[in-house]
Amino acid sequence: MRLLQLVFIDGGKQQVNSRYSMFTLFKWSVRIVSALLILTVLALGFIYYLAARSLPDYNATSQVRGISAPLEIVRDHSDVPHIFGQSDDDVFFGLGYAHAQDRLWQMVVMRRTAQGRLSEVFGERTLKTDELMRRLDIYTLAQAAVAQQDPDTQAALQSYARGISPWVPADSIAILKLMGVSMATHVQKEVLRARVTLTAGEDKLADLMPDAPGTGVAALPDYAALFGAKNSDFAALAPLPPKDPLSPVAELGFGGASNAWAAAPSRSAAGGTLLANDPHLDFSSPGIWYLARLELQSGGVIGGSIPGMPLLLLGRSEGFGWGLTSSYLDDQDVFIEKLNPENPEEVLTPEGFAPMQSRPSIIKVKDQAPVTIQLHWTDNGPVLPGDQYGLGNVTPPGHVAALGWTLLAARDRSMTAGFHLMQAKSVEEGMAAGKDFVAPSQNLTMVDHDHIALKTIGAMPRRDAANMTQGRMPVPGWKAENLWLGIEAYEANPEFIDPSGGIVGNTNNKLVERPFPLHVSWDWGDTQRIQRWQKLMQNREVHTRESFIEAQLDEVSITARNLLPLVGADLWYTGEPARDGTPERQRQQALELLANWNGEMNEHMPEPLIYAAWMRALQKRLIQDDLGPLASQFTHVEPVFIERVYRNVDGAGKWCDVIQSAPEETCSEIARLALDDALLWIRENVGGNIEALRWGDQHQATHDHAVLGKVPVLKWFVNIRQSTSGGDNTLNRGLTSGTGANPFENVHGPGYRGVYDFADPDSSLFVTATGQSGHFLSRHYDDLGELWRRGEYIPMSLDPDLARAASVGITHLEPMQ
Repeated sequence: MRLLQLVFIDGGKQQVNSRYSMFTLFKWSVRIVSALLILTVLALGFIYYLAARSLPDYNATSQVRGISAPLEIVRDHSDVPHIFGQSDDDVFFGLGYAHAQDRLWQMVVMRRTAQGRLSEVFGERTLKTDELMRRLDIYTLAQAAVAQQDPDTQAALQSYARGISPWVPADSIAILKLMGVSMATHVQKEVLRARVTLTAGEDKLADLMPDAPGTGVAALPDYAALFGAKNSDFAALAPLPPKDPLSPVAELGFGGASNAWAAAPSRSAAGGTLLANDPHLDFSSPGIWYLARLELQSGGVIGGSIPGMPLLLLGRSEGFGWGLTSSYLDDQDVFIEKLNPENPEEVLTPEGFAPMQSRPSIIKVKDQAPVTIQLHWTDNGPVLPGDQYGLGNVTPPGHVAALGWTLLAARDRSMTAGFHLMQAKSVEEGMAAGKDFVAPSQNLTMVDHDHIALKTIGAMPRRDAANMTQGRMPVPGWKAENLWLGIEAYEANPEFIDPSGGIVGNTNNKLVERPFPLHVSWDWGDTQRIQRWQKLMQNREVHTRESFIEAQLDEVSITARNLLPLVGADLWYTGEPARDGTPERQRQQALELLANWNGEMNEHMPEPLIYAAWMRALQKRLIQDDLGPLASQFTHVEPVFIERVYRNVDGAGKWCDVIQSAPEETCSEIARLALDDALLWIRENVGGNIEALRWGDQHQATHDHAVLGKVPVLKWFVNIRQSTSGGDNTLNRGLTSGTGANPFENVHGPGYRGVYDFADPDSSLFVTATGQSGHFLSRHYDDLGELWRRGEYIPMSLDPDLARAASVGITHLEPMQ
């Protein structure tokens, strides 16, 4: 009994000790976790404190070197700097200072990109980008171009560079050339045409990639036969690798785009000229555009700049306004060069084999040994490796590809042209300023108090009428008839001055109908938006600032209005009744929604998503069996192609028949199957009731940070996402990604919008898609983004009192004694 009592007592002690130990462990665990949480909060607070201290102080007085007199930078309520100085040189210093305050990181990354030096920071990830930029050699060309600028422009470049400090004039010219790289897509189009002919034959090319506005390609030669080769001699047509966010090269369909239109006093309700402009580029955070006002000796100018350049690339002065749209002028050609079998350092020319220019270039790579590449240039341009632009797929053995491009010129006065355009007082002076512009080619829309005009600026290559592909596909570089003969005169570029209708405009559409070689281009950026624009302009006898804003924000897809009646002609209100929840019932619901839809790509509606998914699935079914893996390169719906198929233009209805299947499919069958494909994709990827779908949930504008945008946790702070209306073919354009888990993300569109009314210039308006600051802790990082998403604007005023009245800070810079 005694023993049992001892055991019981001892067991009880053990239980008490166990409970005490567990309590002690819990207590210390709580203390440790609490301490860790406190330390984490303190660490995050300290990091935030340090980061916040890196925000610029806009209310400051500083003594600086590089100015001759006191300089004032007034930041209005939206953080737009209004720069006042006693000389133009000091004002450009102030612009450089403001750019550096808000966007220095962005500027440095752009400069490194142009120099081919990204890999020093980002490692092997950017090696291919650096290699391409070294081969294009745009920084060397920019250095040579500094001496080509006129004295006033050189002085502005130097003053601007002093305002930044770690900067030189060549950096600014290199960034202008870099913008040209980001907007050019003629190389990609030439390569894709060649790949289509190698895969499906040139007869299919006329349907799939017709000349705008859809007249069809005529008499193109067999691509392989150009080089005495067979289709089997070319490399396998593998999909191109995905684009790195830091690469400046545009993917096919993602080059520069834009809208601009102007009305003469006779078409303006208030009797003054009107101008609207919204250039389209890849979305990013921070955005590419930076708003600024400069008070020059010639008067005040206000508009959009790109950090790194001492220019307002678009905007207005007291009596002159100008806007830009991508012209799509064909300023690139791919030349396939034949190597000398006895000496691979030589290529064949019309006069025989000749040596290529050659020099080594060393690329430093973070955490790796440096990489040395050998740069080669032929008389036609730099030699590019096969893994760039997909050139390897269209280059036969024993050959290399060289790129002819007007951008790759040292005698380039584009910066001077931009400088004088910014100081122009009239349409006449603006036309004269554009003469010096080389690349990237743009359509320049201008207004003064009395006149309106549109002029294509940029160098247009002079080609031989006997060119073997007329610039549509790569050509043998040793044939004299394929070589450039110089540059066409500026007067040969299209121009429209004071048209009788009182309105000019451009949506990247075809401008002129001229035979080759003065055709300007075979490829244009738009065949659709222009139709909607014409309707909106013609609906009114006179226009106002508000009607121009309405057109700029228009969400109606003329493409949807045109294609849906064609594609669904045999499907509307047909079929047997079906039970809820069945695929047949869902198809009927989708068709009913679309039948009552007006084509408005509104973010709150389900119809835009159903339509977009249907057309995407339809094009895939039409081309997959003909093109195989190459079909993946057609990431966006080609409206002219689908219209040709469903109207059976020149027998294009043959695309509906699946080659590999025994029965002969009709276009109606393919349309029905594609709708089922689309609804299945929606069920699996979006879900929910079909009537409750919301286009904006899929069509989010993705202003992602190129460097930090994929870093866990941090990405939620640096990326800006916005539900948006519009689509690929609306005036309020929101180009979808076309690839990935969500092919309907909005990735390319109007990062800047401006509407200028010269009946009351200070009532003019503008806005950008994000904000002025590049620092994610600044309230100006994304404050303009919500206005932009809602279709709102901020004043574009040259009134200094208005800028000071609601300023967020005034910076005073004084010369250092």
